[in-house]
Amino acid sequence: MRQLLFPDNAQFWFETLRMFGAIAYGGADFGEVLTTSDRIVEGDYESWYAEWTATAEWVAAEGEKSLKGGHRVSARDAFLRASNYYRSSEFFLHSHTPDPRHEHAYARSVECFRAAAELFEPAIQPVEIPYEGTTLSGYFYRVDNAGTPRPTLLMHSGFDGSAEEMHFSGVTAAVERGYNVLVFDGPGMPSATHGKGLPFRPDWERVVGPVVDFAQELPEVDNDKIALIGVSLGGELAPRAAAFEHRLAALVAIDGVYDARVAFMGGQTDEEMLRRLRADSDPELDQYLANAVATNETMRWALNHGMFVTGTATPRAFMASMVGYHLGDGLAERIQCPTLVCKAADDLFFTGQPEALYEHLTCPKTLLEFTAAEGADAHCHVGAQRLAFARICDWLDDTLTA
Repeated sequence: MRQLLFPDNAQFWFETLRMFGAIAYGGADFGEVLTTSDRIVEGDYESWYAEWTATAEWVAAEGEKSLKGGHRVSARDAFLRASNYYRSSEFFLHSHTPDPRHEHAYARSVECFRAAAELFEPAIQPVEIPYEGTTLSGYFYRVDNAGTPRPTLLMHSGFDGSAEEMHFSGVTAAVERGYNVLVFDGPGMPSATHGKGLPFRPDWERVVGPVVDFAQELPEVDNDKIALIGVSLGGELAPRAAAFEHRLAALVAIDGVYDARVAFMGGQTDEEMLRRLRADSDPELDQYLANAVATNETMRWALNHGMFVTGTATPRAFMASMVGYHLGDGLAERIQCPTLVCKAADDLFFTGQPEALYEHLTCPKTLLEFTAAEGADAHCHVGAQRLAFARICDWLDDTLTA
């Protein structure tokens, strides 16, 4: 899709398109996104933070005003938008060095979302899922209060998304169609890194297993119809879990990723590169990565954020930590449940990965491509949420009722 704003900065444009896409399910409003973007200095992280925070604050204030006046729907809608604006404001602040503005904006994003959650009917229920001596935070969405067991989707984001943002990226669409949804942050995701100190891990089956255990104890869940959906890097994590977790009735990868190392390591996954990444010292490679941070806005963000979510102190250490994020060695072939692999025609991050995953699957499988002509060609189809989740939920309907 042509960059309509921030023409010289692909990362700023993608994050803005991501916000435009959230309009479909109440996570933004067109005028608010447009006027905020107009105030932002292209490529300036400080400007991005300041302007999105300013918008988040006045929209949250609108929500408080409506709530005090007894206008619950207006308050709910404002709190949802404010939550997403706070999430976007801190997007470029992440690094291995804590930034108090990051902590504040994330906390406000969660506060606003939970204020909105209480105003839904049925209310969106915050949950804490037991996990290795601590918990994973998330939300349980019920279709209604009847208590009837229903097909249930387990959903998680990827490298940088939050459980709260998933409300606008599939959760609402699924609930509208009669699915309960249990959405959660796994290790490395926002609520797991803020206060819990849980970095990303490649063996995602160790994460999803406890989530399935938790879901199966909920009376509203039909235990024979539990599906798993992973978004972005979740398109590799969820299939990895499904290779071992055979209680799943279906799997969706939005978008499919076979080997995440190709993206994070620039395609250099040979043994020599792996050795250099793990070496005690490699000044030449360290300088190369430093230059990449200085000259490439996508690498600048990815490496800084990567250090934050993996608990590593250098770009090279971060890249070394990603070595296990792939579905090779026969992992993809172990998946048994029907699997939908989504593909974005102009993916900024994982070009070619959906096809690679699809080719390695031996289970019942479907490849679903989204195109530029549909306005759905960006990573995870962020500009076409209604179209994308119509097709994804239709596939789930057909698969889980077959």
